[in-house]
Amino acid sequence: MNQVLKKQGNEKLLIIMMLTVTLSSMSILLFNFVLPQISKEFQLTNSQVSWVTSAYTLLYGIGTAIYGKLADRYKLKNLLIFGLLLFAIASLLGFFSNSYWVLLVARCLQATGAATIPATATLVPIRYFPLEKRGTAMGTVFIGTALGSALGPIVSSLVVSVVDWRWLFCIPLLLLLTLPFYLKYLGDEEGTNTSIDWLGGGLLALSVAQILLGVTNNAMWFIGGIVALVLFIYRIRLAKYPFIQPELFKNKTYISYLILAFFVTGIGYSLFFLTPLFLADVQNLPVNLIGVAMVPAAATTALLNRQGGKIADLKGTSTLFITASGLLIVCFFLLSTFIYSNAVLIALFLVIGNVGQSFMMIVMSKSVSLTLPSEHSGVGMGLLMMQNFIAGSIAVGIYGKTVDIVVNSSWNPFNQLSIGATFSNIFFVLFILHVIILFVYTLSKGLYKKPLN
Repeated sequence: MNQVLKKQGNEKLLIIMMLTVTLSSMSILLFNFVLPQISKEFQLTNSQVSWVTSAYTLLYGIGTAIYGKLADRYKLKNLLIFGLLLFAIASLLGFFSNSYWVLLVARCLQATGAATIPATATLVPIRYFPLEKRGTAMGTVFIGTALGSALGPIVSSLVVSVVDWRWLFCIPLLLLLTLPFYLKYLGDEEGTNTSIDWLGGGLLALSVAQILLGVTNNAMWFIGGIVALVLFIYRIRLAKYPFIQPELFKNKTYISYLILAFFVTGIGYSLFFLTPLFLADVQNLPVNLIGVAMVPAAATTALLNRQGGKIADLKGTSTLFITASGLLIVCFFLLSTFIYSNAVLIALFLVIGNVGQSFMMIVMSKSVSLTLPSEHSGVGMGLLMMQNFIAGSIAVGIYGKTVDIVVNSSWNPFNQLSIGATFSNIFFVLFILHVIILFVYTLSKGLYKKPLN
């Protein structure tokens, strides 16, 4: 009887976690669509107002690794409740902001609190579900990411069409409703009783921050990032209780999956970053219809994510990887070939690609979790989430520069139109990259057969 109640409680916890991820994903996107209004109200330049979103993303990405490490030491329940309360307090501060600096501080504090969510979302399936159910649990949690991506633009446009943009800060306050459920269903288990190397954690955060700033701003930041990274490596080799155990980087299977996840995440960001651009530039869709064209992909992904997790559990992660690769290869080839076709067809292609990318994230998360011993699961999964943000930031920087290149012909032999040739070429390159990744994965399949449990 107790086992049945525990299982039911875990399922409820999973649903609450999915809803939390949904609101968290929405919060990343909500302010992207009101930057012009904020810039006008506070008389800001484009570079100044961009910090409203870039600072949030920067701290959010770094925080996932920090909280992941803390989850190996402290109660997951306490970390999540702290993060949600900080998120709520920061949202209230943003709602009453009357200057740009108060707004920026509020967004930074929001990100600091919200970073507990992805860290927790990857650990709940690991700690509360058996191995044979882990993929399904991860697929359920990732439904929140798809829903948040779909609802973020819609909610933002609806809110600002009726009230002031500050009311967007009220949406994260809904997360307070989840606190009683986490108090009830999250356990009180603690991690290892070791000290936290805060200097090592600070050096890791500093190196990542400067590397990302080098991508989005001035390349000179890279020098500082490399110096901080060298100091971090030196620190973890000498510290008695290093922030990240050096043995983790000797886990070849874990590192191979991190590298694989870096590339597939960077490629996947093209679907989120380039889609609004080519729908506007090539398809000539108005802003309101661009959001509508992207909704079917997110909605379908949300519906199929749990099925993707079940495939990983029943057939294995290799089967789901091949399925995801096939969907992405088809998507990028079709986008490259029919970039100037009917917008309805484009929406269909995006469905294929978004489902494939979400399946790929399930593969990466479950596969990485299988390579980690329990004492390293928090920081190991935190590093995976952090490198996803790094890969995305680098990819967006590359895509942003590439779309400015004017070309008159397509490299795709099945598309000889000059209209949208730049986007066609980008998607054709991504198509080839995914073919290569699938080929390399198939050749290296033996590397992924013996995960460390």
